[in-house]
Amino acid sequence: MSVLKAEGLIKTFKISEKQRKSLGIEEKTKKAVDGISFTAHSGEVFGLLGPNGAGKTTTMRMLSTLIKPDSGDAFYDDISVVGQPEMVRSRIAFLTTDLKLDMKSTANSMFDFFSELYHVPKDTVKKRKEELFEGFHINSFADTKISKLSQGMKQKVSLAISVLHDPEFIIFDEPTNGLDIIATRDVRKFILDMKERNKCIIISTHLFDLVERICDRAAMIINGKIAADDTLENFTKEKPLEDVFYDIYIKHNGGAEQ
Repeated sequence: MSVLKAEGLIKTFKISEKQRKSLGIEEKTKKAVDGISFTAHSGEVFGLLGPNGAGKTTTMRMLSTLIKPDSGDAFYDDISVVGQPEMVRSRIAFLTTDLKLDMKSTANSMFDFFSELYHVPKDTVKKRKEELFEGFHINSFADTKISKLSQGMKQKVSLAISVLHDPEFIIFDEPTNGLDIIATRDVRKFILDMKERNKCIIISTHLFDLVERICDRAAMIINGKIAADDTLENFTKEKPLEDVFYDIYIKHNGGAEQ
């Protein structure tokens, strides 16, 4: 069984003078992530749920080796994000809404390009492309320039490329942001299919509906800290997830709405 363990992740950013003025604050630094720890296993979908600015994206970027934590670490089985980032990258897929596609390329050409980067054997590339392009309904626009595709189509291409090397761990930051209802459904189905294939999937989102539909466990992040971590079954025994989160949010903000 594959396991991801985040242990005491901390990340602080400097705040420029211009940013301090626009935010009306005097602090020169902001602790975006403050000691986050959790465990996710293969065969489950683990959700990081929180409002904008809670620290979700910073956490996901540390997990994907895009930025280094100030302290703490995360381990994919026994492989360290801090000490062995290249080995980590070979075992994960990371998708973010910031992923930039080459607007002059096509889904076909980009898939082939990234297959070479990941050193996927040529006989495997064809099989993976057929499987992923069919699953995401990409074949009808596989040779169309990325610049001419809708946001939903671009997201599907990004998804296919991110998992072409068949990784054990899948990390998606806000996977359904900006997507229409059809593309959102396709993404949800894909995540659940990956769960059935015993992948370990971690998503970040502010959407309660998405968490309720696909997650087995969830951690609620508030002000850079995990305020609650439990199964969806336990979270929703007495109240809808949105009400549970709201109660926890108010509690962790001194009983006041913000």
